[in-house]
Amino acid sequence: MLGRLLAVAAALVMLLIGGRWTAQAQGWVDGGAREGSQSIATIGAIVAGLGVALLIVVVQGMRRDR
Repeated sequence: MLGRLLAVAAALVMLLIGGRWTAQAQGWVDGGAREGSQSIATIGAIVAGLGVALLIVVVQGMRRDR
């Protein structure tokens, strides 16, 4: 149970950080040296997508164990 809780927390952190990097790189959020960097926007989208995927896998595993 603790492992799943940590996995959910990690997924949410990945989603938030990836979203923040993407938003900064696209200029939607002010600040940081990442603004205008296409590579950071791509990396941020990948990190956020992996966070979503991890969250889906963990939630499906929790449903199966019921």
